[in-house]
Order: sequence, then structure tokens, then C-alpha cells
Amino acid sequence: MKKLNQLIDFLFNPSLSAPRSALIMRIMAGGVFLSEGILKFVYTNQGVGRFTKLGIPAPEFTATFVGGLEIVGGILLIAGLFTRVIAIPFIIEMVVAILTTKISLYLGTSPLPLPASLPKVGFWAVMHETRSDYAQILTSIFLLVVGPGPWSLDALLASHRRREAPVVIASGEPLASR
Repeated sequence: MKKLNQLIDFLFNPSLSAPRSALIMRIMAGGVFLSEGILKFVYTNQGVGRFTKLGIPAPEFTATFVGGLEIVGGILLIAGLFTRVIAIPFIIEMVVAILTTKISLYLGTSPLPLPASLPKVGFWAVMHETRSDYAQILTSIFLLVVGPGPWSLDALLASHRRREAPVVIASGEPLASR
């Protein structure tokens, strides 16, 4: 139970000691997730059509769920709210994206259109095509580790919680109850 409480505290009461530059990382990753989520709804070939071609189960539900996750999560990352919490499903999503699209690209068996530029299959094709996945997964891991930084809604909420917390004196009683 103590470990679970520590995990919950880690996720929902993040350290605010991350550098201010964490804002740049949040905007970068959040912006990509947000735009890719919107694209899943605007262009069928990026959402349901893509998920169908890849053989992902329940493609209509899954594409809608993932698109919604990317939109809401992207906004949360940009705002710096629940940064560590949303980093976890984003890390999982990027690992799944790499496994479902890049292995078949490497093997030359991808049901998706081949990359527009050379190379078309093999190691270098995968390296080229995973550049966004790679950046997003590493950014999500970075934000999971360091937290949202001082320029975030999480920091604003933490500051608000500190102001509302009762002051406790040595006897263990809140100062306001005396």
C-alpha cells in the first residue's frame, strides 16, 4: 500500500524542480500529439482507415479512443496539467505505434504506403520513419522523470494547495483550531 501511495504522490504531486525549459518539451510533444489526434478525426486514412489496414482490433473504437487521448493529452501536456500521468499512456502508445508499424516496414511487409523518399524498406527506412515516434517517446519519458516544471498548471495548483494547507504547530494541532 505504501508503494501505491508513493506512486500516486509521484504522479499527482510532481516535483516542480524541472527547468523552465521543460515548457519547450511539453509544447513540442503536446503539439505533435494534439495535431496527430485531430488528424485521426479529419482524415479517415490517418484514423480508422490506418488502424484497419494495420489489423488493429476494433479499429473504429480504437482510432477514436487514441485520437481523443492524443487531443486531450496533448492539451494537458501543453498546459502542464497531470504531465506525469499523461506521459504514461503516451509512452505506451508510442511503443505500440513502433511495434505495429515499424517492424513490418523493416521487413518490407507493411500494409501502409511506403515512405515517400528512399530508402523504402529496411533499417534506414525504419530510422527515418521513427523520428517522430522516437522524439515523442523520449520527450514523454523526460517529462515523466522531471515533471512539468514551474511554468505549468501543475505548479499553479501546487502553489494553491500550499497556501490552503493549515499551519501545524509542534503539538500537531492546526494553528487555525486554537
